[in-house]
Amino acid sequence: MTIRELEPKLIWEQFDDITRVPRPSKKEEKIIAWLEEFAVKHGFEHEKDATGNVVIRKAATAGYENRPAVILQSHMDMVCEKRSDVEFDFDNDPIRTFIKDGWVYAEGTTLGADCGIGMAAALAVLLDETLEHPAIEALFTVDEETGLTGAFGLGEGMLTGKYLINLDSEDEGELFIGCAGGIDTVAHMDYETEEAPEGYSFVRLEVGDLLGGHSGDDIDKGRANSNKLLARFLYNAIDTFQVVLADFNGGNLRNAIPREAYAIVGVPTESKEDFEERYLEFGQALMEEFKHTEPDMRFAVEDVEKAPAVVMSNDDLCYLLLTIVGLPNGVLAMSFAMPGLVETSSNLASIKFNHEEQKITVTTSQRSSVESAKLYAAQTIESVFYLSGFDVEHSDGYPGWAPNPDSQLLKTSVECYRRLFDAEPKVRAIHAGLECGLFLEKYPHLEMVSFGPTLRGVHSPDERLEISTVDKFWKLLVELLKNLD
Repeated sequence: MTIRELEPKLIWEQFDDITRVPRPSKKEEKIIAWLEEFAVKHGFEHEKDATGNVVIRKAATAGYENRPAVILQSHMDMVCEKRSDVEFDFDNDPIRTFIKDGWVYAEGTTLGADCGIGMAAALAVLLDETLEHPAIEALFTVDEETGLTGAFGLGEGMLTGKYLINLDSEDEGELFIGCAGGIDTVAHMDYETEEAPEGYSFVRLEVGDLLGGHSGDDIDKGRANSNKLLARFLYNAIDTFQVVLADFNGGNLRNAIPREAYAIVGVPTESKEDFEERYLEFGQALMEEFKHTEPDMRFAVEDVEKAPAVVMSNDDLCYLLLTIVGLPNGVLAMSFAMPGLVETSSNLASIKFNHEEQKITVTTSQRSSVESAKLYAAQTIESVFYLSGFDVEHSDGYPGWAPNPDSQLLKTSVECYRRLFDAEPKVRAIHAGLECGLFLEKYPHLEMVSFGPTLRGVHSPDERLEISTVDKFWKLLVELLKNLD
């Protein structure tokens, strides 16, 4: 069975079409063109702003002309992560989907259901002539994953609706009415090199097969950070084994918990066997430490065929390890306003060596539902970097979305869910960045709610979409559009 054969057929067909269009963050040209072609083909009015956001409009059905317009919002881009052993070109290759045990997966890559399934739902609403609804504005934004660029740059007059339904949530049965704000803290350090010492053997240390996941929504799940694990070992081993470092590389995206890391290190040849044994023993200890949250954690060591000519100076190596070990990572504070919600967190996302320029770049991301706490978290990270001589820069950041529990949109959403499924939806906020906070700055009159089907492993190659929840997601959306006034 292919995903085009799943029910509801219309939404799955749109999702399948979307998976065939490359759409990495900041490279949305193909999906923008595809959306514009969709609008023209089906006779819908559409508009594109200077940032690349696209709005496709559909008139109200008979009897709904006087009701407020509804905005269906999703983002076009997807996080492009793959397993290290998978050959895949995100700029050109279609996502290869398959079905297993009631879930839709991709072969070795992210699936792009975040937010492809939200896009598919909006397109299905546009296409379905059997639905009853007010005027629809389907808004598709660019570059949500790496900076909320589309929401920041949303053109004037693009939206006229009173209600905005964000289709970018990941837990069926939950209605989201708030989200965290975020800021990135990126540090750079120039490092000195020296000739690789005589009498040394070099090996490649690897940490892999971690679960990773979304750096906001999964940050409270106790998952390991590959950069932290590798630095922990080197911190303990540097003096005992007189370690030298030629390379360190871990993680890729600021909004993904890093799953893999490696380091090219050298030790005196006579200590090599003991060093390798110590690394694998360290791995066994960490497997025990993370046995409840990282079932597939892998540690490996292998010889380097060609020894590097130069290594990082010992002083700079010490500064680097002190920094990585010292950087706060994970949950920093839980919310007292909404028990069970992460208030503030930080993700040590990636460490990259630029050997040509002899520069190290460390990327981190901070989130908080409290603006002052977000800024303080960024300052905490900044302080550790400064102490080690790094240069530090911050992104512009983005605001959180303050909950409005009294909105008519929320009340109607709850009523529709109860009526459809004879169950009570969970109303909550999410520790992740949604574009809603930025929309509210531009259109303060908006009432907003966010919901979607169940996704797991988002921002990792384990990303999957639960098939049964897509039907419930679709039914709730259809019922809500019918009952909003």
